[in-house]
Amino acid sequence: MTNADNMILEFFEENLLALPPSVVSYHLDFSRTHIRNRMRKLESEGLLNKVHEQRGYYEITQKGLDYLAGELKAEDLEFDD
Repeated sequence: MTNADNMILEFFEENLLALPPSVVSYHLDFSRTHIRNRMRKLESEGLLNKVHEQRGYYEITQKGLDYLAGELKAEDLEFDD
């Protein structure tokens, strides 16, 4: 997990909306490409869910909320950065 990953998940938790990478990158001050790549990783771990394939909208999952609540540790995830 990277600092950007945590920021992305926290942003989704605060807003509870389905959002595309461009909106998230605007608010977190990372490039759209970096955010898009990190959101894909978070989706592969089940922390985000892609809800609109064509537009690329994502939302946080229960697993993502559990991670932020401390119920799931980064070591428990199979991230390969």
